[in-house]
Amino acid sequence: MTTLKAGDNFPEGVTFTYVPYTPELAGVTACGVPVKYDASKEVKDKKVVIVSVPGAFTPTCQNTHIQGYIEKLPQLKAAGVDQVIVISYNDAWVQAAWAKANGIKDEIIFASDDGAPFSSSIGWTLGPRTARYAIVVDHGKVVYAEKEPDKGVTVSGVDAVLAKL
Repeated sequence: MTTLKAGDNFPEGVTFTYVPYTPELAGVTACGVPVKYDASKEVKDKKVVIVSVPGAFTPTCQNTHIQGYIEKLPQLKAAGVDQVIVISYNDAWVQAAWAKANGIKDEIIFASDDGAPFSSSIGWTLGPRTARYAIVVDHGKVVYAEKEPDKGVTVSGVDAVLAKL
């Protein structure tokens, strides 16, 4: 278990799963086939924000945490962010439904750290679930990595991330 910090290389072997958006599966109850997202490969040539929450559709995650990223996506893009990935302990189908319920098509990837293998590997879990944290990776280098010290959204919220870009 190694906690990530600014200056570290993003670890190898990190994958998530997600259901890519397609128009024919746009309904919240439509189920696509999950695919692997090779995070270790994808972050090597992009600036990526990984936002982790304990669970989809939960009050703080939905109303306080993720809404900021949805609303301020243009500012993130203007600051050079190529991709925002929202991960949680939930499986890829729940994450896909959560994205659709928020009107997200492919602007943000809602992926699963199913069983929390990545979050566990960096020691950032809440029991069996993913903890609330944010990581910014710029071309393979971690430039920001903070886990919430308590309940609430401070160091992992969009404003904290934007301030570090």
